[in-house]
Amino acid sequence: MTTLYDRFATALIVVDVQVGVVAGAFNRDVVIGNISTLVAKAREAGVPVVWVQHSDEEMVKDGDAWQLAPGLERRESEPLVHKQYGDSFEGTDLEQVLAGAGVGALVVAGAETDACIRSTIHGAFTRGYDVTLVGDAHTMNDRSAWGAPTADLSIANVNLYWQFQSAPGRTAAVSTVEDVFSKNS
Repeated sequence: MTTLYDRFATALIVVDVQVGVVAGAFNRDVVIGNISTLVAKAREAGVPVVWVQHSDEEMVKDGDAWQLAPGLERRESEPLVHKQYGDSFEGTDLEQVLAGAGVGALVVAGAETDACIRSTIHGAFTRGYDVTLVGDAHTMNDRSAWGAPTADLSIANVNLYWQFQSAPGRTAAVSTVEDVFSKNS
């Protein structure tokens, strides 16, 4: 259970599912469909949805590549966190947004698995949050041409190792879109 004092709520964090990030991502349409379903389930369950969008020299804020991928729509009432680093907490107001909502547990989905997703789940965990990664709701581009494993293997590896993370007073888990936010989970 979270090490954050008096923070019992859960939030869904959707990281960097932007046109310029996922244009060529592995299993893109299925993952975006899964994230859309996940967002709907969170809203239905009364779980806050927090959107994170990356910007840099190549992905200019408010530009075409910066926009959310088609199939996803942020509600005006849902926080939008702007980031420039891999970890969604670094140099952003994410911690303040979560603290204000009493959030101590995160459900994480988005892109890219081997960069911003990994950075964010580790960053959250070290900051005291319980962190559930939605195993069928994150993706990445293939980097095997540069010696990395293929995208499917990288995703499977992150899903495998995250379920075995441990630290005092915190939990790490991997769930599926079907099981997260269900009354039986």
